[in-house]
Amino acid sequence: MITLYRLLGVLLYPIIVIIIYLRRFFGKEDPKRFTEKIFPYKFNIVKNIPDLIWFHAASIGELRSIHPIIEELKNINKDYQFLITTTTLSSSKLVNREFKNIENIYHRFLPIDVSFVIKSFLKNWKPKAIFLVDSEIWPNLILYSRELKIPLALINARITKKTSDKWMLFNKTANKIFSSIDLCLASNNETKKKLIDLKAKNVFFTGNIKLINKIDQNKIENTNKEFLEKEKFWLAASTHSNEEEFCLATHKKLKEHFKKITTIIAPRHISRSKQIQNMCNKLNLSNQILNDNDIILKEKEIIIINSFGVLPSYFKYAKSAFIGKSFIKRLEKEGGQNPIEAAKLGCKVYHGPFVYNFSEIYQLLGEKNISKKIESSDELVENLKSDLNENEKKKFQFDAFLNDLGASVLINNMEKINKFLKNEI
Repeated sequence: MITLYRLLGVLLYPIIVIIIYLRRFFGKEDPKRFTEKIFPYKFNIVKNIPDLIWFHAASIGELRSIHPIIEELKNINKDYQFLITTTTLSSSKLVNREFKNIENIYHRFLPIDVSFVIKSFLKNWKPKAIFLVDSEIWPNLILYSRELKIPLALINARITKKTSDKWMLFNKTANKIFSSIDLCLASNNETKKKLIDLKAKNVFFTGNIKLINKIDQNKIENTNKEFLEKEKFWLAASTHSNEEEFCLATHKKLKEHFKKITTIIAPRHISRSKQIQNMCNKLNLSNQILNDNDIILKEKEIIIINSFGVLPSYFKYAKSAFIGKSFIKRLEKEGGQNPIEAAKLGCKVYHGPFVYNFSEIYQLLGEKNISKKIESSDELVENLKSDLNENEKKKFQFDAFLNDLGASVLINNMEKINKFLKNEI
């Protein structure tokens, strides 16, 4: 099966190149650096780095989650240098901002998992060790790393039942791939069991590293601070297709109870901003697509966030936040977006019934009355009415609880990571 995978990769390579070029044309790839993904001569290699550690974090959430780990590693060994790869345009734009205080960090886009492309990347960069974050399972990357004797770990591992069932269809291939990973740190107990079933070795449950980040609210700024402090608004964050309709229905019902109410929608993929605006127009809801540093117009009902990495600056002022990818039935086995940042910034978190990806986190937050599952627009309206009628933002913050939990997760992960880098696992 691996041979077939590699053969298909080579045969489809020209088509993949065309697709990447089309994505660049439609603004979904970096206009200057998109070729890093497809052409070895565009890798922009920095050679002869003896203590280079490679982290691959696909998108924004994964990128932010590794920041404390890289800081810890840098404190342990100042000679460490880091290669960070990402796949999304949004995450690439955040690398400089997220890691501006750490020296010797190189960012590149992850090359496609075609055999000759990824093998060239490995041979030229020659990392001391590789860390793949969350669910980034790339067969050629993993198998060639083993062939080249480069230690490879999967951290904050997260495997859904849907993904596990797919791997089980190719049992022997899956076992070969997962047994080639030297260390697996699972973000939840269910993933730990699935990794063991897939014949992974050195599997440990160390907790979700997205709990680690400490947030300094004093460093979070928003151009629209005055509006957010004075006006009644609620936030719908990381929404997916079809969820905006739910949010707009909620807004219309809230208008029956509040003379002036603003709904701020931050879609998971900002490329959908225009689509959401069209929905608003059809419902005769005045709206504004908000770009970086734009001022919110007070006469607008719906504000559509069209910027990367700004959610913390809205969570800081929001009393209530609905977290998306949780109200889509077809995503029942892979639903849920990360609620941790909203919770740490003091929001009462609402979510739909489909939060499989973060089920343990939501259960934890629910037990502390930080989050609440809602089943309908009417139920969300009733809860929002209560929150919005408060004169000040409620103190839903459980900083001590969440920070202690994050500190424990960091200790658990660093213990295993340090042993791994010392070849003691």
